[in-house]
Amino acid sequence: MKKYRHLSWLILACSSVMAAQATSHPAVVARIVVTNNSFYQDPPPLTADNVVLTQDYKPLPITTLLPLKGAWAELELYILVDASANCEFGDRLKDLVQFLSSQPPTTSIGVAYIQDGRLEVVQEPTHDRAQAIQALRPHSRSKPSNPFRPLAELIEGWHDDSSRHVVLMITNGINPGATSGQQDVSVETALHAAQRAGVAVYSIYNPGPDYLTSDTMALYSGQVQLAHLAIETGGTEYFQGLGPLPSFAPSLEEMAKSLANQYLVEFVMKPETQGTLQDVSIRSKTPDVYLSAPWKVWVPAPPTLNSGASTKTEIAGHKATRRKSI
Repeated sequence: MKKYRHLSWLILACSSVMAAQATSHPAVVARIVVTNNSFYQDPPPLTADNVVLTQDYKPLPITTLLPLKGAWAELELYILVDASANCEFGDRLKDLVQFLSSQPPTTSIGVAYIQDGRLEVVQEPTHDRAQAIQALRPHSRSKPSNPFRPLAELIEGWHDDSSRHVVLMITNGINPGATSGQQDVSVETALHAAQRAGVAVYSIYNPGPDYLTSDTMALYSGQVQLAHLAIETGGTEYFQGLGPLPSFAPSLEEMAKSLANQYLVEFVMKPETQGTLQDVSIRSKTPDVYLSAPWKVWVPAPPTLNSGASTKTEIAGHKATRRKSI
């Protein structure tokens, strides 16, 4: 009898441990913003039935697929202009003004510049169109500098909320301090920051005034870096040859169309992926439809028990240290 009583207590104890383990590892939900594109016409609406989301070729369960329209269309858009990439930029200001003026009322717009390698935020995101447009200005003189460090600083200083976050970066993408043939750490740092924060980076390639006498390989490398950053964050790079675009208008129209065809996709990840960036892939089953999305998704870590003021101070300290290192 004592033997069976001891066995029952053992089973009960094991059951409690197993229950505790089960409850301590609930399903982890991650999210990405996906752009619905079509090669020939306006893309049909996305549904959970015609979307395949995978990791390591294994499907991930989709829990939410929400079109970001109407009340869900909130967007914060930063225009980040590299003051050294100023070839014919004054002629393109009217294209930017028209683009900003045409944004829906759910979009708030911020304006920042890269001046001599420093980030200068001249307008925080605002719904006041006139105020945002007033912050746009022709380039002042600026020495060529690394455009990716200010981008990372902008992303890391962006407050976290439920809005979509998008950067339109106008630059030549050239880091004068980069070593040819080697990975540019500053590009990877900006990419990591954007993927972790869920920020899509769109870019318009615009060279400096001396591009005709510049090293062709340097110009091409700048375009490659911009494409690398844009594609892997779910954005797009716009360029035409190594010179300035004849007009920004067609690229901005295409970008506006992309922003109007976006969806929030939530899906289940394994508990052990919490607090890490994970590779994911998404595609549509519909012919002639392709989806743009980040190549990596940040899987949020579970909240810690020590979430008081001391933890917030510690996080703020980490961010300050990070900005100084940039």
